[in-house]
Amino acid sequence: MPSLRDKAVLVTGAGRGIGKRLAMGFAQAGARVGLMARSKAELDLAHLEIEHAGGVSLRLRTDICDYEAVRAAIDRMRAMQFWPIQVLVCAAGIQGPVGPFDGTDAGEWAETVRVNLLGTANVIRAVLPHMRERREGKVIVLSGEGAAMPRANFSAYAATKAALARLAETIAEEVRESNVQVNCLWPGQTYTSMTDEILRAGDRAGDRERSDAAQVRTTGGVAPEKQIQLALFLASERSNHISGKLIHVEDDWKRLENASLKPALFTLRRSEKY
Repeated sequence: MPSLRDKAVLVTGAGRGIGKRLAMGFAQAGARVGLMARSKAELDLAHLEIEHAGGVSLRLRTDICDYEAVRAAIDRMRAMQFWPIQVLVCAAGIQGPVGPFDGTDAGEWAETVRVNLLGTANVIRAVLPHMRERREGKVIVLSGEGAAMPRANFSAYAATKAALARLAETIAEEVRESNVQVNCLWPGQTYTSMTDEILRAGDRAGDRERSDAAQVRTTGGVAPEKQIQLALFLASERSNHISGKLIHVEDDWKRLENASLKPALFTLRRSEKY
């Protein structure tokens, strides 16, 4: 795995699920990891596990929907010498209401947009100026199913994941001359608390989603190592020529290190021919 020794990395949603797995992977690679999440108990556990594995992390209990709180957390990273932030991983998110769109709660739908899209935008907004000033930085946004295809009964989640992919593409264009790369990581189906939410939703989730979730709960889904390897690649200098892309963990992404990418390749349009 590429070394990120002593580099400062900020991971949102680091208390559990894929965010926690990625945070532990970056710590194992030698990074100093800022752990951002809302739950103190989950942050404490993630911090403890990283420390026991010989890594270094900083707990940042923060609601990403509160922009001023996010800025205060960034200031704390600077004060604690977790600076400069060279990699930002935006993994925080919720699944939102499950079921046909016209039967979902409007408040829950709006909350999904607030957390997944606006919360992620808050963190990028707080970190990006520092990266542009230094002319160096990597932003990795977790997207997912719904970004490139419809996802029946998961309209709020799918819409926000598509929006995040377009947000990443757009920001990537804006900062291209600042040597900052912004990409989306599609982690594939993997076991998290969202898997259990789908199973509890029953018929509201639909037969295919329930079947897929049951299989993921049994098998674990995509191995965390695959997700970590892709994240480390996107955080490394080996991917400096890659920006504004939506890359699935099962894509043949190792070929991208030496590939000349066409503009439409691995974007929200998901053109995979090259």
